Amino acid sequence: MHFARASGPQIVFQPSDPDPSARASIDAWTAASGLPNNRPAIALDATAEPWPIAAADVVLCFNMIHIAPWEAAIGLVRGAARVLPLGGLLFLYGPFKRDGQHTAPSNEAFDRDFLRARNPAWGVRELEAVAALAEDAGFAPPVVEPMPANNLSVLFRRV
Repeated sequence: MHFARASGPQIVFQPSDPDPSARASIDAWTAASGLPNNRPAIALDATAEPWPIAAADVVLCFNMIHIAPWEAAIGLVRGAARVLPLGGLLFLYGPFKRDGQHTAPSNEAFDRDFLRARNPAWGVRELEAVAALAEDAGFAPPVVEPMPANNLSVLFRRV
């Protein structure tokens, strides 16, 4: 909602989630916002081929790849490469490790006590591994910006 409101009506957002209850929540927020540039949420499993959209200028993914198996990160990057044109952007936001190290003790505790304790396939991902995955799919090296709460904004451009 924040980005849709800040962008204005010329930029259209297509929210997605594989979970029906999450889509219902997204749709309720969309209806309450009254924003005409936010479409109803669609079912999208990042690991599925093909995705239910054929093209996008930007793919935004917030706080997903650490709360999902690594296969979801693979599917996200490969799916983004399929729907984005040359110059299109893949924007990731969330906690990452850098050079094999957590960026903060709180991220290490979150990774150990919440993520991996709930599901061993989940976990804070190595930025270098995500960047290598993106490079293999046709993206340039990332632009990385530290954010509050020990998260990173990571921007990949399709080349």
